Amino acid sequence: MLLLRNLAYYVTFYAGSVLVTLAAFLTSRLDPRIFRACVHAWSGLQRWSVEHLLGSRVVIEGGGPLAEPALYAVKHESFFEAIDAPTLFDLPVVFTKAELFRIPGWGPAARAYGLVAVDRDAGAKALLAMMRQARAAAAAGRPLVIFPEGTRVPHGERRALQAGFAGLYKALGLPVVPVAVDSGPSYKPALKPRRPITYRFGAPIPPGLPREEAEARVLDAINALNP
Repeated sequence: MLLLRNLAYYVTFYAGSVLVTLAAFLTSRLDPRIFRACVHAWSGLQRWSVEHLLGSRVVIEGGGPLAEPALYAVKHESFFEAIDAPTLFDLPVVFTKAELFRIPGWGPAARAYGLVAVDRDAGAKALLAMMRQARAAAAAGRPLVIFPEGTRVPHGERRALQAGFAGLYKALGLPVVPVAVDSGPSYKPALKPRRPITYRFGAPIPPGLPREEAEARVLDAINALNP
């Protein structure tokens, strides 16, 4: 049964991904509403495939996203939470590695959706442009999503936050909501087990705290689901 569930998942999600992402690329310069609907359909397809084909429930603890703009610091264990962001949040702006924007087709589509490129080796001009994009998105009421560890981290491993998180926290002046997720054991194996994926939204951290305190509180909260 596990093998059949995985086969159904891979065929459905990956075949569907080809169709949906192609539609997104074709519409990225046309009607933004259709383009965003394609992006949301791809994210929703993953969530549906995980829950209904793999049989892995997605559980949300702690109340979920806030009604007001905030910066969400999300634990990163697998591709699941990156693709799931448009399903979990309402039209999120995700901070993404700059090198991904160089992928033909994907880069223009990411910019059209409003993703923000993070280039840690860039100069002050690029960093200021990133901050301007983030502030404009927050002013428009869009949630901001960052994976503060900078890369996927194995489940159970605690890793220091990248320096860019503290800069964003200080510059944006928004509450930070830490989000733990335990997708690694469920989603990283090639043969995916039937196991729930849990998001746990921590208490909002107010703006204006000293860097060390803010980072420590975020780090503890995003690792709350570790064994």
